Amino acid sequence: MSENEMEKINTEETKVGVYVCHCGGNISNTVEVEKVVEAASKMHGVTVATHTMFMCSDPGQDLIINDIKEGKINRVVVAACAPSLHELTFRNAILRTGLNPYLYVHANIREQVSFVHSGDAATKKAIAIVAAAVGKVMEIPPLEETSVSVTDHATVVGAGVAGLRSALDMAKRGLKVALVEKTPFLGGQTAFLDKLYPYGDKASDVISTLSKAVLTHPNIEVYTCAEVIKQEGYIGNFKLTVARKPPVDELELSNMEKAASAGNEFIPFVGVFHNSPPEAREEFDLETGAIVIATGFAPHVPKQGEFGYKDHPEVITLRDLVKELSENKNSGDYLTVNGKTIRCMAMIHCVGSRQIEGIHEPDENGKLNPNCSRTCCTGLLHSALEIKNRHPETEIFNIYRDIRTYGRSHEELYAEASGKGVKFVRFGVENQPVVKKNEDGYALSVFAKDSLMQNEELEVPADLIVLATGMKPGEIEPLIDLLKIHCGADGFLLEVHPKLRPVEVFTAGIYLAGTCQAPMDVTETTAAAAAAASKASILLSKGEVNLEPFISKVDKEQCAKCLTCIRACPFDVPVIEEDGAYINPAACYGCGACVSACPGGAISIAHYDNVEIGSQVRGAITSGMVASE
Repeated sequence: MSENEMEKINTEETKVGVYVCHCGGNISNTVEVEKVVEAASKMHGVTVATHTMFMCSDPGQDLIINDIKEGKINRVVVAACAPSLHELTFRNAILRTGLNPYLYVHANIREQVSFVHSGDAATKKAIAIVAAAVGKVMEIPPLEETSVSVTDHATVVGAGVAGLRSALDMAKRGLKVALVEKTPFLGGQTAFLDKLYPYGDKASDVISTLSKAVLTHPNIEVYTCAEVIKQEGYIGNFKLTVARKPPVDELELSNMEKAASAGNEFIPFVGVFHNSPPEAREEFDLETGAIVIATGFAPHVPKQGEFGYKDHPEVITLRDLVKELSENKNSGDYLTVNGKTIRCMAMIHCVGSRQIEGIHEPDENGKLNPNCSRTCCTGLLHSALEIKNRHPETEIFNIYRDIRTYGRSHEELYAEASGKGVKFVRFGVENQPVVKKNEDGYALSVFAKDSLMQNEELEVPADLIVLATGMKPGEIEPLIDLLKIHCGADGFLLEVHPKLRPVEVFTAGIYLAGTCQAPMDVTETTAAAAAAASKASILLSKGEVNLEPFISKVDKEQCAKCLTCIRACPFDVPVIEEDGAYINPAACYGCGACVSACPGGAISIAHYDNVEIGSQVRGAITSGMVASE
């Protein structure tokens, strides 16, 4: 911003526009927005006060744009939903007029008012919040974004379908990409599948095609048996330390022996073996501009005795069944598993998914998995149909809480299975199925109370029981701490907002791809991976990135170099220089920890200094007098 523009803003009479949103009734059904507008119109400095149904809509934004262009206002207050949803929307609208987009304050009267209050109290609080926002906007100066150059390189952590797809998409856009995989194999959990519904694609073909494209692309460097162990820097300029080490897991070593002669070919139910692991631990650094996390999920492993698992060899998981059907291509009246004829089998849904405290036992870490894993129902039905088509005399019972066959053509799968004689027994959440030894010639029996038959208990004799085990978060706690990202109560990684900022995390420059953030099928995983690759490519394609100016700044004349800010900062940003503390504006997240900790008051955050906060507080205090005039 030029000196003339700054002088004009500083000398021009302050004229505030207040715009109150109905939010389609989410606000106006509780808050009397007309009273809020009336009170706002009487506040010092306010020249325009109005309301509309949806401020975030184009007509709503046009109200602000037109009032600025006509010279009616030069400061903006929007009273609407949470700023995390639409603050950027209104800043961009203001920017289009040529006004500094930071001469704006957002007042949250939905989450902080209409969602938690009712009656006169809601309206009075809304007026107070608007008054505080008007008080603050009167004092804030225009701000300029910080611009930093970016490194034309991206790093993908995890080489399942999501990681392979993200890496390939970015490489095709001209970026250099490092693909870091913890195991010796590419393919992730998808490598343990056979066919992908609804089109019947072979999982091995999908993995092979992606892997070959990645391994032969000149812009991609693949590191297996590797983990990120250290992270420094900030958006566009990360420095990662990667450690490679030889595998010690017996299963991995056994699979590597199988892969010795396979080259880069797919190994069934293992993946693609890329190259030999290191003979000893080694470390190296990566200078990278963006990070895509594609660490996937971990399959639930039933406990000893859970529905007879490990107590009886006839109890297997769906993953075991998929492998058996893939390796055993025989047909005939009855399915045969391990030399045993399967006359009747039971499939139990929701094992390790949709768990409820007090009903299900927590895992070894004391946690439950409340999520629906979303793919299990379709997986069981797909396998049931395959068995019925190849072995029509084998009876199949699906014992379920709910059938959740979401997605295109999935419901048809349920109808087809029912039409071919697959039987369905629905149990209530408090009446879990029980597996016992059978005394009448079958290996086991499943006892289940069918809620569709007034909770009458049925006994299902079974030569085989298949457990549909769900998805749970992968073990990435060290990565969470390293990258300063967050997970939800369910353990999956959190995106900023599923609609407005999908695949983004709160740490700028880091993106999520696939099942590290939620249970997904392969189609959804690749879509999320493509979205993450697109976000990272857009970030790095411009050569520089603009960062928000709400960052900490040190008054070095007041700084005592006491190191308090260094101890307080969760992102390790402050450093002590000869003349005082220095905070890199590109690395600062504006959390305010250093501001509150500094004993000498030498640190402040733009738009949150004592003058602005004091004016905000005075506005809230005097709001009652304004509303009663």
